[in-house]
Amino acid sequence: MRRFGRTMVTAALAVAVVGGTAGWASGDSQSAVTGPPPGSAAWRADTVGGRPLPDPARTAPREMARFFAGLDAAARQALVRSHPLVVGNLDGAPLPLRYEANRLAVAATGEARYASLGAPDRQILAFDPRGRGQVAEVFGDLEHAAHVSVVVPGSDNDATNHDARRKPATGPAGMARALRAAAGDGTAVVAWTGYTTPVGVGLDAADGRLAEAGAVRLARLTEGLDAVGAPDPVLFCHSYGSVVCGLAARHTDATDIVAFGSPGMRADTAADLHTGARVWAARGPSDWIADVPNVEFAGIGHGADPTSADFGARRVPAADVQGHTGYFTPGTQSLAAFAAIANGELR
Repeated sequence: MRRFGRTMVTAALAVAVVGGTAGWASGDSQSAVTGPPPGSAAWRADTVGGRPLPDPARTAPREMARFFAGLDAAARQALVRSHPLVVGNLDGAPLPLRYEANRLAVAATGEARYASLGAPDRQILAFDPRGRGQVAEVFGDLEHAAHVSVVVPGSDNDATNHDARRKPATGPAGMARALRAAAGDGTAVVAWTGYTTPVGVGLDAADGRLAEAGAVRLARLTEGLDAVGAPDPVLFCHSYGSVVCGLAARHTDATDIVAFGSPGMRADTAADLHTGARVWAARGPSDWIADVPNVEFAGIGHGADPTSADFGARRVPAADVQGHTGYFTPGTQSLAAFAAIANGELR
């Protein structure tokens, strides 16, 4: 009974801290964007060479890769022109086709907030304008890279601010650019704003509902990378993104999972993630995430602190990291370690 009382007090404290002084109203409840890409109904109704097209909702990435391998260049281009939103989001489809399809899809929206994503030099791996918008962008040569990393961001990220102006080396695209610059040309980095993130500080940030939906999409992404012959990835998981990675861990082929600025991974220990990946954790001395109690009660909170000794993750040096978003700042110990992990040099 005494233990239950302590748990209730801790849970109440978690709610108070995560809620902040503005309370739960400071966060807007979000509906997770899930399922096949927009335009899938028209895709399913179409044919190529008299054959039906594979269902985006049911076809595994490896099967999708085999389907495209059996098409000639003209048939592929016809599908890109007719169904850009579908082709651009098909895990297992050839990477150049996805980049081309997403340029067309961005242009077709006619929305100024997405216009920069359609620039010729951008390699947009996925683009979905539903809701607040989702996007994945590649930095480097994903087709020929010796190593691949995926940056999984936390709250308040979407297609409109994926590459917004903020402090250098922060935000999904900023972190990916910084990691690519530090790791070198042999590493490609995917900035994956590919799930519906929480907005503000509220129940969405304190529970796992959006993370559960995001984990399914992250696992699918890694399956798609494998289907096109990319190396097994390293996952760099920031803040609420580490909750997503924790739930997806057992369903990915990641070689390493790095949690930083993490409120928890919905696991008591690294072993509870049930992954063969090496698990790493970092937290800077001034990161406010340290003030969030590491509990999980009645669905609220995300569990143990990944940087604690009991959790059992490998520690990443972060003594010179400033704040909650400074982990990729050039010159920091954390970025140097991240680059070494990305290149398979730190084990």
